Amino acid sequence: MSDLFPYRIETDRLELERLCRENVDLFTYYELCAADDDIEEVTRHLYWNSPRTVMDARELLNNEQRSWEEGTKASYLVRPFEADEDEYGGIAGCAKLFVDWDRDVGELGVWLRKRFWGRGYAAERADALLELVFDRLDLSMVEAKVADDNERSRRTTEKHVDRYGGRRDGLFRRSAATGYYCTRVVDEHRYTISRAEYEAAIR
Repeated sequence: MSDLFPYRIETDRLELERLCRENVDLFTYYELCAADDDIEEVTRHLYWNSPRTVMDARELLNNEQRSWEEGTKASYLVRPFEADEDEYGGIAGCAKLFVDWDRDVGELGVWLRKRFWGRGYAAERADALLELVFDRLDLSMVEAKVADDNERSRRTTEKHVDRYGGRRDGLFRRSAATGYYCTRVVDEHRYTISRAEYEAAIR
């Protein structure tokens, strides 16, 4: 299933490029995920463990390779076209699509370095991944989960979901572990957009 996901996606301002060893140096990826100055604030609401060592980072990249080939997750480096080259090669963060074939649902995720917050990049990558979910993968629904205390992401997600006619399904108590090394247990909101809602919105 290695050809299931597109290797590269372009939007007006972003390039989404497959997260793999060919596209990012292992040490750069480790520094990006574990040693960036704002990493603890960036990862406060994320649902994955930051790598503690370079070997951990390599295993994360190996897992990304397996998930891509199995067709269960597509992860992309987010590179704004106008970003200045820096120690991370202009990488703003990472966009993810998890695919649950049994439920016929795709789940969106994203994290961005703090310097790239507030530019609308999260919504722009979501537009691109919605098109991937419904037009290429032919899934029935998209979902996104947001920690209750993540007000910034909640506002962004609610605005985006409203635009496509979706809805908030509810608040699920103590349903996820987040934060640097996943040390926080949080309540989270679940948002969904169905295929019918998406198609009605883009007509």
